[in-house]
Formats: sequence, structure tokens, C-alpha cells
Amino acid sequence: MSDANSAISPAAFIGEGVEIGTDVSVGPGAVILGPCVIEDGAWIGAGAMIGAPPEMSNLPQNTAWTGDLQHAGVRIGAGAVIREGAVIHQGSYRETTVGPRSWVLNRAYLAHDVLLGADSTVSAGVSIGGHCAIGDRVNIGMNAVVHQRRIIAHGAMVGMGTPVTRDVPPFAKVYGTPPRIAGINAVGLDRAGYPAELADALLAAYRSGDLLVEGWVAPELEELAETVTWWRSHGELKPSALADRI
Repeated sequence: MSDANSAISPAAFIGEGVEIGTDVSVGPGAVILGPCVIEDGAWIGAGAMIGAPPEMSNLPQNTAWTGDLQHAGVRIGAGAVIREGAVIHQGSYRETTVGPRSWVLNRAYLAHDVLLGADSTVSAGVSIGGHCAIGDRVNIGMNAVVHQRRIIAHGAMVGMGTPVTRDVPPFAKVYGTPPRIAGINAVGLDRAGYPAELADALLAAYRSGDLLVEGWVAPELEELAETVTWWRSHGELKPSALADRI
């Protein structure tokens, strides 16, 4: 079901159970299967494929294009951009979600039950395994691979081609093979409105080995309390190791 103000190519396939908001654009050759919600102002590129069943052998591979709607759905947030050839699968127990104003670039893949926060960028060729949770303002570089069930906290940056096999703390920069925490995203902190002093304090904490997994939060990091709460809310965390020099 689409709104009159939406720009949907007649060459796109929109299945049953798909709810489309206002001012949504869908390019030719895109396939969107239900259940799925596309919020206002989203942009879906040519050839994007959204809503195929989870790639799980214990679940039915239903034919949603015939009206056989199963699984937990997909939600594309307001103002999100899904570029050409991106693939986003249905959730198995929760909506696979792309947060408001986030960008999923060409050929990127989000598996079942992935949660991508607001204002984040998943670059071209990135693959994200099932059940991952990725926070707000995260930037994942081209062709990185994120192992299933990994957590990437708000403001983190992942370098191009990085195999993310462990969790990434708030505003950390992770890259290399094997991946290592190599610093903090000071630019991201600044753009998020935090003072320079907070960047210095966070870098000092990480250098000391405090990756904010448990314990009290130092007074100089109190402004990150909400972000730390999100980070810790995902159960037992297994953060990436520190680089030799950080």
C-alpha cells in the first residue's frame, strides 16, 4: 500500500503486507516483500531486495510474493537510504531494522534480526550477520564483515575490509586483521555535540583497558552514560583487543 506522494517505479515489485509512508522513492527492479514498513521519506534504490525470509534452515522459506507472509518483518526508518543491490532479510523474532536517516550502500547485506541505529552508514559491500545490534552514528567501511551476534556501539568506526569478530565499544575505531581498537572517533564525538575534553577522557579510559563493560562510569564520562547503558544492555560483551599503540 503506497501513498500518492511516493515515487515508486512501475518496474518495482511491492508485495502484500508492505506499508509505505509518504514521499518514499523506490527504484526499478527493487523487490520489497512483507511484512515490511517503509517510513516517510525513505529512498530505495534500483535492484534493492528487502524482506526475503531469514537464512535459517529451521524456518520455512516462505513465498511472500504469493501472500504467504511469515516471520517478523523489516522496518526502514524515516529518511533512510537503501542503495542499489542492497539486501535486507526478514527478522526471525524481531524486525530487521534500518534506523532513521541511516544509509545502506550498494551491495551491502543485513541478515535477519539486525538492528541498525539512526544516522549510521553501512558502506558498499559490507556484510552483517544475523542478530547483530549496531548503534547510532556508526560508520562501517567498505567490504567489512561483521560476525553474527556482534555489538557495535554508538559512534564507532570500522575500517575497510575489517572482519569484526568481537564487539566494538562506544566511539572506538577498529581496523586490521585481526581487528584491534586503534583509537577513538574524536570527529564523531565532536559532530555528536560532545566537548573535546570527553574525547580525551574516553581515550584515556581505553588506553587503561577500561572498555566500559562493567563497573562505575567515571565522572568525566558521565555524558556518555546513556550510550554506556545501551552498550551494556546486550548481555555478555566480548570487546575487541587493544592495538599495541592506541
